[in-house]
This record gives sequence, C-alpha cells and structure tokens, in this order.
Amino acid sequence: MSPFDATLGRLERSLDVRLERQNVLAGNIANVDTPGFVPLDVDFKAAMEQAQAAKAPEVERSGGHIALDAPPPGGHGAAPRVVAEGARPGLDGNAVDLDRTMVAMAQNALQYAAGAKAAAKKLAILRYVASDGAA
Repeated sequence: MSPFDATLGRLERSLDVRLERQNVLAGNIANVDTPGFVPLDVDFKAAMEQAQAAKAPEVERSGGHIALDAPPPGGHGAAPRVVAEGARPGLDGNAVDLDRTMVAMAQNALQYAAGAKAAAKKLAILRYVASDGAA
C-alpha cells in the first residue's frame, strides 16, 4: 500500500480545482467593466468526477530507470469551465455580478483553506508514522 493514498490524491486535485476556480473568478472581476463580457465559473463536481475517471499515467521504465520522456505524475488537465448561471447582462452586455462573484470567491477561499488544512494533517500523520512516533 502506498503512503500517498487516494485521500491525499483527491485533496491535491481539489486544491488544484479550487485554485483554478479562484483564477477564473478573479478574471471575472477583472472584466467587470468590459462590454459584452460573459462570466465563467468552474464546475467543481464535474472536475472532480473527471479526475476520478482519469487514471494516473503509468511511469515508463527504461532499464530500471524512469524514462526521460515520461509524463509528469499528477497531471490532471484543466478543470471544466462553464458559463456562470443566472448572469443577466447589463446595458453594455456585461453579465458580471460583482457581489455574487465576491461571495463565490470568499466561499472558494474558505474551501481551499479547509482542503489545505486537511492535506497538512494527512501529511503530519505520515510524518509521524515515518519517524516511528518520535516528535
């Protein structure tokens, strides 16, 4: 059994998706005054399902060594982007709702922090086990 089990892998992927969503939401805020701009969002559930469905790439070995052209482990690809729901364009065609976007960013930041804390706890447990319980 690998010490880096599925839990740590899922936490890693959730942090990646949360970071991607934060960047997309920040882009929406940056374009709040752009005429005709349609806001985007990241579908967290779909991104996690996509990550679960995709299997990790096998590492190719050449004579007992890792091949130089092997893909880097953990590459999951971009998270699915979707048009923000409930977005009603203003007179200039811009559909960014600043208040909703700021709330979404705050929620996303809290969820990212919770995921980071859970990953830190998991790694602390592994560090404890690796040190045979020595502090």
